[in-house]
Amino acid sequence: MAKYKLKTHKGTQKRIGMTGSGKLTKRKGHQSHLRRRKPKDVKRLYGDEHPLSPADRRRVQRLLPYGP
Repeated sequence: MAKYKLKTHKGTQKRIGMTGSGKLTKRKGHQSHLRRRKPKDVKRLYGDEHPLSPADRRRVQRLLPYGP
C-alpha cells in the first residue's frame, strides 16, 4: 500500500527559514503599519532574522514536513 504524501503549508514555508545548523528563523511582524511612531530600537529589529522559540518549533515542523 502506498504511503501518503503530506502537504506543505505554503504560508508557513514563505515566512520561516532555516540556518545551516538547522535552527528555524523568522522575521518580526507589524513592519510597515504605523512605522513612524515606533522607536528606533524596535524598527532596528525588523531587518534581522530571529530564532523561532522552542515552543513553536513542533507546530512549525508539522506544517513543514519536508523542511522550509
